Amino acid sequence: MTTVLVAHGTRNPRGVALIGDLAAAMSARLHEPVHAAFVDVLGPSPTEVLRRLDDEHAESGAAPVTVVPAFLARGYHVRVDLPAHVDAAGHPAAALTPALGPSPDLAAVLALRLRAAGAREDDAIVLAAAGSSDPLAVADVDRTAGHLGEILGADVTVGFAAPPADGAAHPGVAEAVRAARGRGRRVAVASYLLAPGLFQQRLAQTDAEVVAAPLGLHPRVVGLACDRVRAVRARVDIPA
Repeated sequence: MTTVLVAHGTRNPRGVALIGDLAAAMSARLHEPVHAAFVDVLGPSPTEVLRRLDDEHAESGAAPVTVVPAFLARGYHVRVDLPAHVDAAGHPAAALTPALGPSPDLAAVLALRLRAAGAREDDAIVLAAAGSSDPLAVADVDRTAGHLGEILGADVTVGFAAPPADGAAHPGVAEAVRAARGRGRRVAVASYLLAPGLFQQRLAQTDAEVVAAPLGLHPRVVGLACDRVRAVRARVDIPA
């Protein structure tokens, strides 16, 4: 059995390296190969990886492959782009899992990252996500804000790091930070990003007193990704 971990893609080498490290950490837990693929910016694409795996097993028959979207919400890439890649590959034994988020596990990591960055109990909390024009993705971010608020016992507002565009989610993270500060409190930003890159830099450029690190390779992130694989295999009766 094999897993393909699919991320968006970034020109930031640290972000690319983190996806490779996440694939390696999953491989160690699942005891099987985990390949990285990207839907944008760089390759290989999911179609390319799946076709290569199919070719490698042409004589013995296609081995089951589980495709895990390394995304934190159900945006366009998860709901439309990635299934199209799987279909285009024509791999006869590929199963697609849900995205990593939303999940209470991710909210727990967000809380840990905030505390490690120096957030206080009385800080105003802004959850900063990448951003999407997809209403389902925005709803998923709102759900994560709710999970985080339950853990912290505080109200959590949402801001988005992507540039404003027609139909895109708003407010921007800088605007959300200004609004939170307008209530006369320190502001702590929870980074609802998987890896460092341009969007994390934008969070650091706000005037928030605290900006937490991305989710990264926290063991609960690795465990969640592996759980997505096991859950799909259980549904389609493939041994984990």
